[in-house]
Amino acid sequence: MRIGIDIDDTTVKTVDSMIKYADLFDKQLGGNGINGNMGLINNRYYLKALYGWNDEEKNKFFNIYYKKILEECICIPNSAEIIQKLKNEGHEIFFITARLINIENCDTEKITLKTLNENKIPYDKVIINASDKLRVCQECRIELFIEDSFETCKELEENGIKTYLMTTPMNRNIDVGNVERISDWLDLDKKIHNYLDK
Repeated sequence: MRIGIDIDDTTVKTVDSMIKYADLFDKQLGGNGINGNMGLINNRYYLKALYGWNDEEKNKFFNIYYKKILEECICIPNSAEIIQKLKNEGHEIFFITARLINIENCDTEKITLKTLNENKIPYDKVIINASDKLRVCQECRIELFIEDSFETCKELEENGIKTYLMTTPMNRNIDVGNVERISDWLDLDKKIHNYLDK
């Protein structure tokens, strides 16, 4: 089976570093940060909405801090082990991420591959800057996808791709309907094998 996997806040934890630096930057702009109030956005963290930044401020933030954020990402517990297990079972692993490119002094692809390799996370292909994940999944013939964005999961499910939504502080209060939630990678391991055994 071809399995697609998101990276940020699905395979590695990104939000903590993102909010740490965004709060710092917002205070430099004269704001107050969000003080950890992720409930302002109950699906994903959209920095412009969370902080009230304009496009120029948002772009400046990414040019200053994006490289640091990506370099500080740490593996979500058990992600590397379960992905290795899936690979050992003969599945193809495609990482499909909306991570940004064209950021000043930040080679997103190089940093991403370094993170995966250093954590011994296997993959067959890594696709960066995938803003339209449905199109990428269809082109790559992905059969199952693991993601933390409910909107993405819903769109993929509606187009015949089995999805699992990784529960995060941003999406935990959403009514996900027919989309299947997972609480962590051990939970995914059980559910994915129940699905494959059907």
